[in-house]
Amino acid sequence: MQVLVHGGAGSAPDDPEGRQERLERAADSGAAETDPVDAVESAVRVLESDPRFNAGIGSAVQSDGAIRTDAGLMTDDRSVGAACSMPGVERAVSVARLVLEETPHGFVSGEHAVALADAYGIETGVDLWSDRTRERWADLETPPADDPRAQLEWIRERYGQSDSGGRTNSDADSTEPPADHDNAGRGPASRGPTDHDTVGAVAFDGEALAAATSTGGRWLALAGRVGDVPQVGSGFYCSPAAAVSATGAGEDIARVTLSRRVARHVERGRDADAAAELALEEFAELTGSTAGVIAIDARGTLGSAYNSVAMQTASATRRS
Repeated sequence: MQVLVHGGAGSAPDDPEGRQERLERAADSGAAETDPVDAVESAVRVLESDPRFNAGIGSAVQSDGAIRTDAGLMTDDRSVGAACSMPGVERAVSVARLVLEETPHGFVSGEHAVALADAYGIETGVDLWSDRTRERWADLETPPADDPRAQLEWIRERYGQSDSGGRTNSDADSTEPPADHDNAGRGPASRGPTDHDTVGAVAFDGEALAAATSTGGRWLALAGRVGDVPQVGSGFYCSPAAAVSATGAGEDIARVTLSRRVARHVERGRDADAAAELALEEFAELTGSTAGVIAIDARGTLGSAYNSVAMQTASATRRS
């Protein structure tokens, strides 16, 4: 089993060594599995339980003071499962898998996704706050949680921004262009302080592929906002040619279906690495935003690219 994971495209992290160790543990966990779906779920769950990543525990907070998680999972036969806007659900990737395997649907949302998770034994009602998010939220003067118009006015100048006024990148980065578009393939571009976002994993067992992505969304998004992560072809995609997971400017990733774009380049003859670089170059030209992708193709070639300051990844291979 080959597994490649990422911890989000953003700025240089506060604890790169600790995060890297966790990413390596996630990759190892996935590589120990014998099925690609098991592999990506296992890897992502390791990251969802670590508050240093914006998925599961430690996720971003929306404008009404609630934390809601999203995830998507796909296999190379184009089976899809996705779930979004789930308060109190740490294992969002497991809910996405549940949707794929147990329902006739591809996407379930909100309270109904939470109820489905609970019915199938996935823990709900989890406290998703971390010390970091509690402290950051407590420093804000927030509008009434039941007034969407007031919330929208409040977030207009705050959406995606750090406490110090720098842009953040939890599930989506700023819409400012990267400092150096020519550097869009592998970064880093010069950026201000940012959060870290979406986590993801791709896996290949020599025959089958799978991809999964999970997030806590974007800091100070309007309550109910859903980004690219649970949208097939945007935050995640898998075909017989390649498995892809994306991270970064969520609205822009969705506009250009970044993950599908990477897979399409593989289908046209490029390997996963070249496809990732080309797709990121196109993304920067089209949107002026920052993102990152990881991919693995049906030949077992790993690929990754980003145009943010940093995107930590880890890979592992275990022969059966």
